[in-house]
Amino acid sequence: MRTSHPADRDAQIPATESSPLLGSQAVNGSSPGVLTAETAEGNGHGKPDEETAGGNGIDDARIAQFKGIPELQARLKYIVPAITIGVFLSSADQTIIVASYGKIGSDLKALNLTSWIATSYFLSLTAFQPLYGRLSDIFGRKACLLFGYTIFGTGCVLCGLAQNINQLIAARVFQGIGGGGLSTVVSIIMSDIVPLRDRGVWQGVINIVWSAGSGLGAPLGGFLADTIGWRWAFLAQGPCCLLAFAVVLFTLKMPATDQSNWREKLKRVDFFGAFVLVVAVFGLILGLDRGGNVSWTLPITIISLAVSAVAFILFMVVESRFAVAPFAPIHITFGRGLLACYLTNFFSIGGWLAAIFYIPLFFQASDGSSAASAGMKLLPSILLGVSGSLFGGWLMKKTGKYYWITVWSYGLLSVGLIMIVLCSGVIIKSTPLIIIGMTMCAFGNGIGVTTTLIALIANAPPEDQAVATACSYLYRSLGSVITISLSASIVQQYLRTSLRSALKGNKNIEEIVNGVRQSLDYIKSLDPQTREVVRDCYGRATTTAFTFMAGLVFFALVSAVFIREQKLSA
Repeated sequence: MRTSHPADRDAQIPATESSPLLGSQAVNGSSPGVLTAETAEGNGHGKPDEETAGGNGIDDARIAQFKGIPELQARLKYIVPAITIGVFLSSADQTIIVASYGKIGSDLKALNLTSWIATSYFLSLTAFQPLYGRLSDIFGRKACLLFGYTIFGTGCVLCGLAQNINQLIAARVFQGIGGGGLSTVVSIIMSDIVPLRDRGVWQGVINIVWSAGSGLGAPLGGFLADTIGWRWAFLAQGPCCLLAFAVVLFTLKMPATDQSNWREKLKRVDFFGAFVLVVAVFGLILGLDRGGNVSWTLPITIISLAVSAVAFILFMVVESRFAVAPFAPIHITFGRGLLACYLTNFFSIGGWLAAIFYIPLFFQASDGSSAASAGMKLLPSILLGVSGSLFGGWLMKKTGKYYWITVWSYGLLSVGLIMIVLCSGVIIKSTPLIIIGMTMCAFGNGIGVTTTLIALIANAPPEDQAVATACSYLYRSLGSVITISLSASIVQQYLRTSLRSALKGNKNIEEIVNGVRQSLDYIKSLDPQTREVVRDCYGRATTTAFTFMAGLVFFALVSAVFIREQKLSA
């Protein structure tokens, strides 16, 4: 029998409310190898020590995962409404931005920098989402969810009060710290409680809330931007977050967390790894932004991209060699059976979110639609997205399978995005056909988001479930921030080049190029002939970005082929 170091024994204790992943050597006075009733109540993923359980720990833990926590399942009708308020606010916030960022950029005279409104949020979201997996094991799911509400709500108010693009970007970074916990902790809570085979159905319920927020956010954001102003889209979320905080505080009753020696446990959280990741992502965003907006030969462009590459390598070294308790451990982030799920999320979420970000710009800049009208055109796809999520959850519950459902869903996503490319001017220009393509994308992605989450949970070791779930959000966030940044570079580079070529001979060419890239309202001030040239250039620039996104979601389909099928019930 081998003698293990206490830190090694800690790593074998399952992630629960009463048994932190970074936890102590004993839970409620028991030895690490004993599954107590309290531990089982924490999340039902208890793993007896392999030294005392004859090597059957994983099997026992998987059986417990199939069952969930019956005591808390009876209270789901109270728990789900409480924890999904934040899901609603987070989804509404994202689509409010999608529909109104053209107005925001125009108002702040920085339309060419509006991609930072999204990427700055995802910058902090990327770093903190996986950290919430560790922190929720130490402080408990409820405490982390309340912390997320507090930071997110404060960030919303700061966004609404921003006086320039730099202040808005800084506020979005702060907002992302809280936003990282809203979806991550909710997913971990639901994975704790719900039996694995039923998890897809409940994920569908959560996605209804998500889609309701998205559906209301897009037209509401456009309406506010066109009437009383875009700032109220942020300011109104502050009181909503305060209400959500109160509801969760008094409604959500989770098992108590063992916080003995929590200061020592907190020291083991991989904050340095998170910092290195932020440096890597920020360097990439800055380099792509300067390259697309100014020049690829600028020293700041080259240095930023080089620093980003080095930082990404350093991040992997830190996670694999130096971090005591890495938030993105290599055996999880690159684990067999998990990597295919992660890459599918990376490419699909990144490609489709970038499309959602730029389709409203296409309608506003190319067709002259209002912000409200552009937001309304997103509504059918949002409704189909939630339908897809529910359908995927129901189909998994009925069949106990997820592999082929996942493959077909990302095939539909790929076909839909190709249709958007072809109908945005490559073959024909048709708004109704673009909307049909969007609904196909949304339905396929809605199914896929649900099935890949279940595939991930089914393939992850039960004792690493919280971290594996949080890492899925890391891949999603990285996909989102990288793809939106690359798409922004493509749009700005193509727009700048095509405008100078199309307006050759115009004595005000530089003024027009700069004005168009700073404000959509500037387009309206141009003479009719020049205005049509500008709208055509904008349309071709966004179509080029759509082509790039179509390639990304095809890689999601390829990745989905390598996902491994596992049992969803005993």
